[in-house]
Amino acid sequence: MIARVQSYLLAGIDALPCEVEIDFSEKDLAEGDRPTHVVGLPDAAVKESNDRVRAALFNSNLKVPFGKVLINLAPADVQKAGPVYDLPIAIGLLAAQGVIGRKDAPTAPSTPTASKGDEFPESKAWKSLNNHGLDMRKFLFAGELALDGRLRPVKGVIALASLAKARNMQGVIVPWENGSEAAVVQGIEVYGVRTLSEAVGLLTGALEAQPVPSPDIFSILTTATTTVDFLDVRGQEGVKRAMTLAAAGSHNILMLGPAGTGKTMMAKALPGILPPLSAEEAIEITRIYSSAGALPPGQGLISVRPVRTPHHTASAPAVVGGGAVPRPGEISLAHHGVLFLDELPEFPRVVLETLRQPMEDHVVTIARASGSLKFPASFMLVAAMNPTPKGDMPTNDFSRMAMERYMSKISGPLLDRIDIHVEAPAVPWKELSKTPTGTSTATMRADVLRAREKQSARQGASCPNARLSGKQLDVLAPMTDQARTVLGQAMTEMGLSARAYDKIRRVARTIADIAGDEMLDVGHVTEAIQYRVLDRKI
Repeated sequence: MIARVQSYLLAGIDALPCEVEIDFSEKDLAEGDRPTHVVGLPDAAVKESNDRVRAALFNSNLKVPFGKVLINLAPADVQKAGPVYDLPIAIGLLAAQGVIGRKDAPTAPSTPTASKGDEFPESKAWKSLNNHGLDMRKFLFAGELALDGRLRPVKGVIALASLAKARNMQGVIVPWENGSEAAVVQGIEVYGVRTLSEAVGLLTGALEAQPVPSPDIFSILTTATTTVDFLDVRGQEGVKRAMTLAAAGSHNILMLGPAGTGKTMMAKALPGILPPLSAEEAIEITRIYSSAGALPPGQGLISVRPVRTPHHTASAPAVVGGGAVPRPGEISLAHHGVLFLDELPEFPRVVLETLRQPMEDHVVTIARASGSLKFPASFMLVAAMNPTPKGDMPTNDFSRMAMERYMSKISGPLLDRIDIHVEAPAVPWKELSKTPTGTSTATMRADVLRAREKQSARQGASCPNARLSGKQLDVLAPMTDQARTVLGQAMTEMGLSARAYDKIRRVARTIADIAGDEMLDVGHVTEAIQYRVLDRKI
C-alpha cells in the first residue's frame, strides 16, 4: 500500500514542497533484503530517521511495520537534510498500514507516559470523536521524534507555515515548541503536538484540540522595549548626534576613539531610537532566525530589531553565510537591525572585504556547485575601533606611525561604503562623576521618527536616505549654490571619491530632514562633510 504525506525542505530561508511517499509490503523479506530503504538524496540524519521512527512507534504502542518499506522523498533531485521528516515518515507508515485514514482505525492510541517534569495540555483530553479526525491530505507535517515518541522542535517552521498558506492547505502539524512560531502566519490552522500519539489522535479523531491561537503581532511590536538608554552614556554628545543621523537615514557609521569611551554601549542602545518593526519586517527576521535554528526557545516572533556582535575571530562563512549546507550568517541575522563590529581592524581582511557587496546590494548570494541561494542582508553597519593597537590616542611620532599602520588595515573601498565617521574622545572625569544630563533615547527617537516620516512621504518607507541613488539625489536633495560650492571644494581638498560624494549628499539630506528643511544649505553640507574626516587618516 502506498501513502503520501506532505512536508517541506529548506532552501535558504524558503520552504519548498516535499512529498514523503511510503510503499509498504507485508511480504516476507528475502535474505539480504533491507526492511527499510530511503531514497531521494537523504543525508545521514534522514537515513537514521528509520531507527528513530520504529522505536517511537513501538514505544507509543502503535503498529510497527513488519515487511518491506520504501520511502521516497520527492523531488528526488534535491538534497534532504535534518530530522524534520521523522513525523511525516511515521504518519506515512501508519497510513500505509491502514491505522490512519481507515474507517475502522483505532480511536484512542495510547499516550506514552510523560517523563518527570513534562506537562501536557489539559484541554487535549483523549476522547472518541467517531473517527472524524483531521484530513492528513490538507496538512503539512514536520518534527523530530525521540525514541519514546516525544516530538522535538525543528528549524524553519515559520517558512513551513508560509508554504502551507501559499498552497491553500488547511494547516500544519508541528512540535509543541514550534506552535507559537508557526501561528504567526495568519490564515491557517496550527496544531502543536507533544507526542506522536497526539498527532495520530488528531488524525483519527481520538483527540480533541484547538489550533494554536494567532498572536497579536501589533501589540507585541508596540510593547517591545530595549534595555540601554543613551542617557546612561556620559558625554559623547557629538557621537549621539551622529548616531541620531545614522538611525534617521539608515546610514552606516564608524566610531573611532580610545577604549572605554562608550562606543559599545551606544551601539547596543541604537535599536531604541530606530523605528519599531513592522509586522512584515518582524516575520521576515523570524524566518531567518528560524531557518538558522537561532530563534530563542519559547519565542515565536522577533519583536525588536536585532543587534549582532560577532567576535573579530569569526570566519567569513560565519559572518557572511555559507557552509556545506548554506545557512545565514551574522549579516543576515542582523537583517533590519544592527551589525556591530567592535575592534574593526582586528577582523581578517577577507572578512571585511566580503561585506562590501552586501552593504551595497542588501542581499548576499551563496554559490555552491548545486546552485545559488540568496539571503537578505539589509543591515546598518556600526563599527568601532581604537586608534592604536594599545587602545589609546597617539602622543608622539612613534605612536602616530603605529596609528597609521593600524588604521591602514581597513581598505578605502570599505571605508567609502560607511556614510558617517565620527570620533569618540575620552570622557573627562568631571563628566563621568556628574548626574547624567545628556541627550536621552526618547529625544533622539523623536528626531529619528520625524525624519523617517519625511522620507516615507517623499520616497517611500522602504527607501531610507542611505539607499538613494545618484539620480534620486539629484532630484530629492537639491542644494543651494553656496552649498554646492562648499561641497566641490571639500571634494578637491580631501580627495574624496565619487561614492563619498553621494554619501555626503545622503547624510546632508538626513540632516535637513531632521531640521525640517527641503533645500540643502551650507550648514547641512558642512556637517555632512565633517563626517568624512577619517578619509584623511585611513
